[in-house]
Amino acid sequence: MEIRIPMTTTTRPTSPSDRALGAVLTAGIVALALTTGWIHFNLGGLLFTLNGLGYAGLAALYVIAAVAPHSLIATFSWAPRVALAGYAALTIVAWAIQGPYFSTAYVAKAVEVALIALIVADAFRVYGGPIGLVRAAWASVASVFGRGGQAGPAAA
Repeated sequence: MEIRIPMTTTTRPTSPSDRALGAVLTAGIVALALTTGWIHFNLGGLLFTLNGLGYAGLAALYVIAAVAPHSLIATFSWAPRVALAGYAALTIVAWAIQGPYFSTAYVAKAVEVALIALIVADAFRVYGGPIGLVRAAWASVASVFGRGGQAGPAAA
């Protein structure tokens, strides 16, 4: 079984100004992810330590997805974006349900909201919006399962 990986123009912007904007957004996203990861890591306790390590790992995946030239990585570059935004959102929801509500927590939540905002901006830059991101995700997953990147159930 041959796995075909579609390379779309939406996964790698090519203009110099777009690459510069991408570098700035990626640097900001990584900085915010590492900041909130550092805050959680230094709070102590297993849950906070694991949360901090999760942010560090997802920041590393984000960098790899942004800069690695391999077509397979470019095809699945949507995954770290979705994972990091979802992880930050889940962290905010879990904190809202459980606490603790002290000043450092509010700083961490502000960083996480900013992180999600930058990821959304980056997704608009690369995919043109949420629909483009979903299409890229569908095409990459469908290519692994033999649908060749065609959208929808009728592609079978």
